[in-house]
Amino acid sequence: MYYFGTSTINHKMELINRLLTANKSWAARQLEVDETYFDNLAKDQKPDFLWIGCSDSRVPAEDLTGSQPGEMFVHRNVANLVVHTDMNMLSVLQYAVEVLKVRHILVVGHYQCGGVKASMMHKDLGLINRWLHNIKDVYDKHATELDGIEDEKTRFDRLVELNVIQQVHNLAQTSIVQGAWNQGQEVHLHGWVFSLHDGQLKTLAHMPPSTKVEGIYRYDF
Repeated sequence: MYYFGTSTINHKMELINRLLTANKSWAARQLEVDETYFDNLAKDQKPDFLWIGCSDSRVPAEDLTGSQPGEMFVHRNVANLVVHTDMNMLSVLQYAVEVLKVRHILVVGHYQCGGVKASMMHKDLGLINRWLHNIKDVYDKHATELDGIEDEKTRFDRLVELNVIQQVHNLAQTSIVQGAWNQGQEVHLHGWVFSLHDGQLKTLAHMPPSTKVEGIYRYDF
């Protein structure tokens, strides 16, 4: 049993009430602009985009792209990973591709990513070690390039980029994406990175529907 002082409880409730109050103001503003806003919002969603991004609170998908509710399907996790055993991510991916019929899947990382930074350490961080192992694999794959970068920040930034590119490749290796391509769906895979310093998104990778997956990762349908 945990006990909190009255001042602590009041402070926590103030934070929650701030969110609820802001929500009411937001809803009122939407209706001022368009009185049918919520009627239209409740009808359905037909997003063209699936955003797979980092959980970092500084990287809000809709705000960065000027997207409105209903325009972007969003999945977020630590360090924007596409892990083949992650049923949460795979469920989102399958629904986005097979049901919503999105046309673009965006893997979006960001510089100064805490997950990527943690993966560069040798410290035991507990449970998250297993998740960060996926990024360590990216480092190991590109160790010659990364170890050759003397400046730590530059090396950190480069691993952020290489991680995004690897996750795009991981997407292409899924039977979900390959199945969509096989059926003629125009699904494009994109890898972007966001800079917290200037607010800009930079393109790192693009795989069009014509992309051929080679080797053991190719599925036959």
